Order: sequence, then structure tokens, then C-alpha cells
Amino acid sequence: MTKRREFLETMGVGFVGASIWPSLASAEESKRPNIILCMADDQGWGDMGYYDHPVLKTPNFDEASKNSLRFDHFYAAAPVCSPTRASVLTGRTPNRCGCFSWGHSIRPQEITIAEALKQAGYATGHFGKWHVGSVQKGSPVNPGNSGFDEWLSAPNFFDNDPILSREGVAEQEQGESSMVTVDAALEFIRKHSQDESPFFAVVWFGSPHNPHHAVERDREPYKDQDEKHQNFYGEITGMDRAFGKLREEVKGLGLRDNTLLWYCSDNGGLPNLGSTGGRGDKGDIYEGGLRVPAFIEWPERIASGSVTNLPGCTYDIYPTLLDLVGVEMEGQPPLDGISLLPLLSGQMENRGRPLGFWDYPAKGIRTPSAELMADLLKAQKEGKDVAHPELLRLDSGFVSEKFSLETFPGHAAWLDWPWKLHRIEKDDENTIRFQLYNLEDDPMEEKVVIQENGDRFERMRNELEAWQASVVRSLNGEDYEDG
Repeated sequence: MTKRREFLETMGVGFVGASIWPSLASAEESKRPNIILCMADDQGWGDMGYYDHPVLKTPNFDEASKNSLRFDHFYAAAPVCSPTRASVLTGRTPNRCGCFSWGHSIRPQEITIAEALKQAGYATGHFGKWHVGSVQKGSPVNPGNSGFDEWLSAPNFFDNDPILSREGVAEQEQGESSMVTVDAALEFIRKHSQDESPFFAVVWFGSPHNPHHAVERDREPYKDQDEKHQNFYGEITGMDRAFGKLREEVKGLGLRDNTLLWYCSDNGGLPNLGSTGGRGDKGDIYEGGLRVPAFIEWPERIASGSVTNLPGCTYDIYPTLLDLVGVEMEGQPPLDGISLLPLLSGQMENRGRPLGFWDYPAKGIRTPSAELMADLLKAQKEGKDVAHPELLRLDSGFVSEKFSLETFPGHAAWLDWPWKLHRIEKDDENTIRFQLYNLEDDPMEEKVVIQENGDRFERMRNELEAWQASVVRSLNGEDYEDG
């Protein structure tokens, strides 16, 4: 029984079991790939050299993308950070577990990708930004109680010389923030590189989140830019440099051929700084807020130079990896993602299931990483384990509020490529507006084409609202035993 399940049962919270089916053959463990998930914080779709950015230099990302399956239409599940991270962990749209906005946590009842892979024999580690719960001891939603054996994590984005939490103990680190993250991951990878069983490493950078503080060597290529852009571009170059070190050391350990490396960002680009993949930017359900750079490198299985226009999403990561290692989770709640495994071998011509997005109108929760971690370090020097007990999220497993199935406030979208339907419901105005775009003809979402596509609009509207009703039922606890 996991520590998290023990906690939940003492609190009287319903739990969905998380165990693999007995048909899983242990003899196959040695053939399973190592898995590394990398995610940037606020890197827009166009914030890559390989998309011909006129200024930005990302040689390591460029090289990796050439040796990968590159997604040209990959989406974050949400237009801000915490919900997208929840989608990676669970394979579900984040509203299902109440992770509406930045600073919100997952629910401990959710089955996570780390728990699934851990039970499939993987060593699991998390390094960098967490932001879907606490990083203090005793929290049901810290990385350790979410399936990670080892972790060096921050409650939110972090800058250079950060204080991070190593399994709940505050540590002062030294160095550029992305390199600190990669060095921690490499320590874990080296440790498990000779194991018979594979490893799963989650590497979530704190860059290029504002405020931007690039180190001198990473600002140097942009010295002809203003200071703001020097630091913004410099943070991405610093992340690129750290990513390059990660790839090279994995290669040096003889692991690259059978290591799946999946890279993406958590939302679209920053206003007035980033380069987005369409209308709008971070915070928007339009393309600019959701479309992100992404690629999967796995030399043993993926041919170099592969590119796809088939849409993928961060909530596809969970079902893809479970399909890859042959795991089915007992009591698995509804997934929004699908397995993209057939795509990796060129056997997937269409997605088969639309993508749903829903930005529910909920306020974010302030989570100042530097301040919270400084408090934790100070408290632990004084002999205390916890600095902010009110931030342990001890109530995160309780489903106390029931949401209506009659209204679906906020901005939602239903993407059935190339058609994208927007549903915008404003509580304060008691209005619902719809917009339908053909992204192939109109990638900037400028021309509403409902009138010309009445039957398609009605079908997509019904599908979207049925999906939203399903999400609300999950949100209300129907996926969990005892509700």
C-alpha cells in the first residue's frame, strides 16, 4: 500500500486502486525504454530556432528535433501551467480533478503516470517545477506521494541559485536554474543507468517564466537586443544548453538508443515576448495559448526527420506511455488522452478522438517559490519539518463542492482537426457565444464559419457539451470510490 493511499484511508477519502494487471511479463522489463519527460515553462510554439526564429538560438533543441518525431500541432491541455502539468500526470483534462488554474493541486485520488510506471518496475524521479501541490513533507500531493521515488522539486517556477526541496528537505543549490534541474536529473539517471529495470525521469524546467534572469554567457548572443529580450532569449538558450548536456550524457552512458525523450512546453508563449502558434498567447484558449513545441526522440523506434501534423496533447502522454509498457491500471478513471504509440511507427493517419479544452473561470493561487523555499530552509534550520502547514493541501482529496451540470462557465473549445469550435459562457452576462474556425484555411482563427457549416456546428456543439458534462461528473467525485 502506498503512503498516499494510507493517508487517504486515514482521512476517509475514496480511492481508485492503482495496480497493474498480472499479465504483465517481468521478462519484458529489460526491453522497455527508459523515459524522460522534459517540459519548459512558458515557451511558445515559435520560441525555437528550428521554426526559423529570427533571433533565438537553440542548437540543441534543433538537433534533437531533427532526430525525432516532431509535432507541428501539439497542444497543452490548458493555457496556464499547473493544469497542463496535471494533465501530463493523469492523462485527463485537469478540470476533472479541480486543477483549474495556476497554483491549484491535483487530487490524491488521481492515478499518476509515476505510480503506473513505478508499479511496472520503473525507478521514478521528479526534478524541477512541481506546482500541482506542495513540496513539503506530509502533503498528500507532494511528488513522493504522487509516485516519485526521488525528487528535487520547487513549488513553482524558480530562478538561478534556487532553494529546492529534496524529498521535503530544503537545499540551497548553486547555478543556472535549468542546469541545476538537469544536473539533479542526471544524478538520478547515473544512479539507475546500470539497473536491470528502466528509469522514468520528469525534468520540468522553471524557464522561461517571467521574471527573466539569464546568466551572462546565455545573454551574450543577444547583446544587440534590449535588456528585456536579452534575458528572455538568454533563459531559453540556458535551457537549451542544459537540455544538450542531458542528451549528451544519456548518450555517453550508452542509453540513448533505448531512451524515449519527450519534450514540450506547458502553455503558449508570453505576451510581447514569445512567439506563438496562432491567435492570442498564454492564458488564451485560442491557438496562441495552447499550441506548443514538442518532439519525441527514441532512436531505436523513431526515424530521424519525422514530422507530423496530426494533433497531439499533453494528456496523450499518460496513455501513450502506459500503452508502450503494456500496463493497464485497475480502476482507471476516464481518460481524455489517447495512445499515440501507433503514430511513432507511422501507423496512425488520424486522431480518431477530438481534443477538448476548458478554461474554467477560477482564480489562480499565489505560490512564490523563492519565498516559500526560503521559509522552509529557515524553519528546518530551527528543527521544524514544515514552514507553512496551511499549504500542505491536506484537504485536496475532499470533494466538498458539487458543480452544476446545467451551466459550463468559461471558455471551452473542441478541436476535431481541422475544425475548432469555441464555446464562451459568461456567468455575469448569462450569455453563451460560439465560434467555429477551420484551422487549415484560417490558422489565426479570424473567420467564423458557423453559418456555412450548420450541421457540423450542431454535431460539434453536442459533442463538446457532452464532454463538459462528463468532466463535471468527474469533478464532482463520481470517478472515485465513495465519491
